[in-house]
Amino acid sequence: MTENGTSAVTRGSAQPALPPNPAPGRVGWVDYAKGICIVMVVMMHSVLGVELAAGQTGFMHLLVAFAKPFRMPDFFLISGLFLGVVIDRDWRLYLDRKVVHFAYFYGLWVTIQFAFKAPSFAAESSWADVGCLYLEAFIEPFGTLWFIYLLPVFFVVIKATRHLPALPIWVAAALLETAHIVTGWTVIDEFCARFVYIYSGSLFAGYVFALSDRARAYPAWALAGLAVWALLNSSLVYLGTSEWPLISLSLGLCGACAIVITGTLLARAHWLTFLRFCGEHSIVIYLAFFLPMAATRTLLLHAGPIHDIGAISLIVTIAGLAGALAIWWIALKAGANFLFERPAMFSIAPKRPGSVMQAAE
Repeated sequence: MTENGTSAVTRGSAQPALPPNPAPGRVGWVDYAKGICIVMVVMMHSVLGVELAAGQTGFMHLLVAFAKPFRMPDFFLISGLFLGVVIDRDWRLYLDRKVVHFAYFYGLWVTIQFAFKAPSFAAESSWADVGCLYLEAFIEPFGTLWFIYLLPVFFVVIKATRHLPALPIWVAAALLETAHIVTGWTVIDEFCARFVYIYSGSLFAGYVFALSDRARAYPAWALAGLAVWALLNSSLVYLGTSEWPLISLSLGLCGACAIVITGTLLARAHWLTFLRFCGEHSIVIYLAFFLPMAATRTLLLHAGPIHDIGAISLIVTIAGLAGALAIWWIALKAGANFLFERPAMFSIAPKRPGSVMQAAE
């Protein structure tokens, strides 16, 4: 897909032409939206980690609570937007791009994370238990990597059901989210809670792009809508009703649309371009932020001169983002591209030169 062409047809609904964008082959507002999402994800892990270690909360907790209803729904909705481009590919190519790709990074980075955390795990139990935990991580997603684990599951289900009536599937997915199922197994629980959003991104992609076009054409109305949404989202979070059945689904979908509009307005004005950069490299940040985040948190809480929990949380968030990008840059300079780029030997289909996919890379 290129920015000067038209996007693919998703389940029969024509999608509008994509807007001009500084980076060839990419859609500017999508990268902005992904950038906002990845910043919120890093912020959530950073803030909650600091507050858990410190035993108290800070001002950043309010931002995390505000973003909770839509933080992951938007990430999954964006991940489904471009599935219409690839959904009809043969299974071998589809599995290579949408399953093997993420399986490679999950296997690699779960191993890296265990390498850092194994000594502390062993101190609490034994090295034999560490080995069992490592093997268990390929059944029960480990830590922050659950998103990478679950994406291929979603992609396979969506392709396998592409010839079935879409509306009953969407209704069933919405009912699963509304049921708030808790089994203790991340794959089941998160599938039930999140599938409706990635399926919505795939099913209603044309409407999402149309919404972006409307926001670009009428920015004043878009800003007014964002203000109303922010007030409603804040009120329901404050009242403690944001996770009630149906309300959580509504806030997730409305929040995802709000991030689409926000990304569109930022792309239109060319503001906060660091968010676009973060979106372009969201997979890099998602994979690597845990290390600088944890190191900075430990340093500031045990030896730092700053005592305000909110300030520490903000610094840890920035360190997680910047540190992940620094690790990526060092890896490229050191020739360790395999950390963030899948080697050809781990492919099951030939790579098509010049192809660009933006959904969840």
